[in-house]
Amino acid sequence: MKKNLLLLSSIASLLFISCSSDDDGLELSECVDGDCDPIESTIDNPDSYTFTRDNESTVSFGGQTTRLKMGDEILSAFTDVTSTSEQILSMYAHEEGANDFEDADLNASDKSVRSKTAASADFFATNATDQAVIRADFDGWISAQVDEVFPNWEVAAAAGTAGQIADGSSTRYINAQGLEYNQAFNKGLIGALTIDQVVNNYLSTAVLDEGDNVADNDANVVVEGEVYTNMEHKWDEAYGYVYGLNADAANPNDDLGADSFLNKYIGRVEGDDDFAGIADEIFQAFKLGRAAIVAKQYDVRDAQAEIIREKLSEVIGIRAVYYLQQGKNSLDQEAPDHGGAFHDLSEGYGFVYSLQFTRKTNSSEPYFTKEEVDAFLVDLMDDGENGLWDVEATTLDAISADIAAKFNFTLEQAAE
Repeated sequence: MKKNLLLLSSIASLLFISCSSDDDGLELSECVDGDCDPIESTIDNPDSYTFTRDNESTVSFGGQTTRLKMGDEILSAFTDVTSTSEQILSMYAHEEGANDFEDADLNASDKSVRSKTAASADFFATNATDQAVIRADFDGWISAQVDEVFPNWEVAAAAGTAGQIADGSSTRYINAQGLEYNQAFNKGLIGALTIDQVVNNYLSTAVLDEGDNVADNDANVVVEGEVYTNMEHKWDEAYGYVYGLNADAANPNDDLGADSFLNKYIGRVEGDDDFAGIADEIFQAFKLGRAAIVAKQYDVRDAQAEIIREKLSEVIGIRAVYYLQQGKNSLDQEAPDHGGAFHDLSEGYGFVYSLQFTRKTNSSEPYFTKEEVDAFLVDLMDDGENGLWDVEATTLDAISADIAAKFNFTLEQAAE
């Protein structure tokens, strides 16, 4: 079956079209005025994310898997009332050999989540000020959970009082303004860690083409002691932040929801009929981009990076609107469901926070600046002195509409 792929090119008069070849690769053609001639190179685009050299897998993203596992344990500590702020902060800023985690392999690792929070080459290499503020936000949510919420673990929450509140068969734990710090931390980290590292770091040409990466990849020069080139590895590290905990990372869409971060919410968006197919679009772009690196076709690689940026950013925008609208619906009842509303709005708060790490296609700009995101968060909490207890439907609708307007979806599509 013939497939067409529009490739980015610096030569406006040329259009490159890829089509399936007899060996299941992608054969490139150069077309001028409708006449197409084959280009010598072909892209062998496999069915799964499987790439080898000398019969050994060249795919490696162990560091990303480690950080996702660390993230899951940190989230568990948010609901362990015996945890101290020092313990959770140490988990977040783990140092090699420290006994921070239940998993001994994580304790032995030299990786940490905090060191990769707001740490992309494109957005934060020269922006230490915002990086410090963002990391302080995550530190603050940890400390506030212990200092404000843990002491009131068995207290019934009320406007102005932290504590527990029912959400159907679940119990939520909120601060005095109705915010769940664990949800702000979790959903905020989807942006500050996974989105930022994928779209603004490892898929950046500043990282992919750094130093001798292009020349080495062209010559199949591998990293010392490894079987992959540096460029291949950088692309794989981006892939690992999305699929690093899937049971079969080569075919990850078979078990979306394998972690508490981006993977889970790709699955949630995929489950909405309005956005069905987005999971495969993301996976196919990752796979073809990696295949293009092997084939030394960097225009194809960069085109796939733009698709990934667009679709992953959409996931953040969609879920931000979804949770704000779900929270509004729970409050807009004769007997408001505050527990359900605050849970949804806390998730929405975190996804709104994550908007500052999204990336417009063919641009170096986020869909929303940090200043715009900060203004949204203030709006969410300042309709009254008790924050989410006082939030108004008009505020939730206004923020939702502003978010949807920047993306290729409607408020109504995302809200369902």
